[in-house]
Amino acid sequence: MSSIFASAPNLTHPANVWLRSAALMVLTATVALPAAAPAQDRPSCPDAALLTDGFRAPMTHVRYLADDALEGREVGTPGAHCAGDYIADVFEGLGLEPAGADGSWFQVWDVRLGTRLAGENRLDVGGGIGDWVLERDWTPLGFSASGAFSGRLSGVPSAHGGDAADHSLEGRFLVLDEVVDVHRTASEVARMGGAGLIAVLPAGHPLPTPDRERRSSLDVPVIAVTADRGASLHTAADAGEEVGLTVALAPLMAPARNVAALLRGRSSESAVIVGAHYDHLGLGGEGSLSPNDYGVIHNGADDNASGTGALLEVARELASGPVPDRSVLFLAFTGEERGLWGSAQYVAEPLLPLEHTQAMLNMDMVGRVQERRLTVFGVGTADEWPELLDEANPGDLQLQFVEDGYGSSDHSSFYAKGIPVLHFFSGTHPEYHRVADDWDLINEEGLAHVVRLVTQVTRELVGDSRLALTPIEGAGNPHGAPGAESGDGETVRTGFNVRLGTIPDYSQTEGGMKITGVRDGSPAAKAGLQGGDVIVRMGDREIEDVYGYMYALQEHQPGDVVDVVVLREGQRITISVTLEGNEG
Repeated sequence: MSSIFASAPNLTHPANVWLRSAALMVLTATVALPAAAPAQDRPSCPDAALLTDGFRAPMTHVRYLADDALEGREVGTPGAHCAGDYIADVFEGLGLEPAGADGSWFQVWDVRLGTRLAGENRLDVGGGIGDWVLERDWTPLGFSASGAFSGRLSGVPSAHGGDAADHSLEGRFLVLDEVVDVHRTASEVARMGGAGLIAVLPAGHPLPTPDRERRSSLDVPVIAVTADRGASLHTAADAGEEVGLTVALAPLMAPARNVAALLRGRSSESAVIVGAHYDHLGLGGEGSLSPNDYGVIHNGADDNASGTGALLEVARELASGPVPDRSVLFLAFTGEERGLWGSAQYVAEPLLPLEHTQAMLNMDMVGRVQERRLTVFGVGTADEWPELLDEANPGDLQLQFVEDGYGSSDHSSFYAKGIPVLHFFSGTHPEYHRVADDWDLINEEGLAHVVRLVTQVTRELVGDSRLALTPIEGAGNPHGAPGAESGDGETVRTGFNVRLGTIPDYSQTEGGMKITGVRDGSPAAKAGLQGGDVIVRMGDREIEDVYGYMYALQEHQPGDVVDVVVLREGQRITISVTLEGNEG
């Protein structure tokens, strides 16, 4: 289950004073720089038969997918490739049809995994303080602008006294120690006309590498320098020395793969999608709740080897007969942990027409059933769901119904397209998004109960094509649901004072913040924003990606009227929105 907003900047911390007008102050706190990537050999795919010997399905699948050899199955990595191949092999063994492009099992597209150094990167500082060696003394950060830059070095401008020109950052490279949030600070430097930001690392902190930085480039260069060069750099800044900087960065791309298999129905054009994401957090970092364990494998047994294992067993049960009336498309998504990438890609380029998709059933974190309780989200997205679920449940599970059709998992992408959804979820636990989420903590009996329930729900949907669901729009709680993550970037997890009510499309990483839809009754809905809009400006802030969107929200209070500029079908439209308080 994705937690893309779990680590939003804490703007309520008393030490966190952001850039404002001519007064600029950055106080000490945990340095929010990208971590240095550890070197680690990539293993080949393990032998599934040897690894799972003695296990019964669905635990065979969980055991394989959550093995250390797959290194946490992060999207675009060899471990994820092994996982995708394993899933395709199981589908093939069940006699299903490949439903990917060109008769394959895969829907493939390129994703940005990070950033790489490309071409010449050079730093020259006046004042005779010596040469600067790339990756020893300094390095550009992955969200830095590329190009050739020059200007004067400067410390923090004073807020009191002196000539007004001394308060300006125009044409200056700002040198700062122990920056609270480098990305946010650099964004403000750019807004104030600064030439660039140089962040001095604390003593002992290694230079970061850009290979996991996926945020789009800012308008100014941003570099980090080591602590042992920091003192001389501050001396040069006090003297107003000139700096010349060349930065050359390029995206680090890799193929991502959804796995798709079809159980063809007898007579109906319509289909039901049963899905689960198979990726996890790899070696930690962004999204991990084990901040001191970067470089340690996060196996993600519950999140979401459990859902993938259940998906494969639901496929096995349905493939065993009888032949359904409607078709069933089984989808194993990748990139969910990075912002629903796989499901966003699918609804953008569907393998089956969305208008013929009757429903989408999603299993995400179904391996830790306690006291036979299972939460089912999305019950409010179709009139028939409560009765159908009650009839399909043989009594093995106590079902808790939640109406919300949105959330931080792949079903949200489908509900944003008007398709009824269900999300099966056994609950959070202390191991969520931590290194300790391993296969030996999975409740095998509970997982088997989930397989039986989802199998029966699917049979009810595909057994007779005359059964039609009645979709319900607006089944979404703007503040999320108790005990669950919410897919809205403006929930209580962010600590924002206001909400707009958009549903972001996290797969778009530059050129604005695209939205897949808006919450019913939200400020966005009232103002006329709609799915497909790309937000490119809020107030006086240009929006390049979801981070800029977050920064803009953090600057406002309930009741503020903000002009939001969107791109809609190639046209630039300005919409006035009255923001509301986030009462969660």
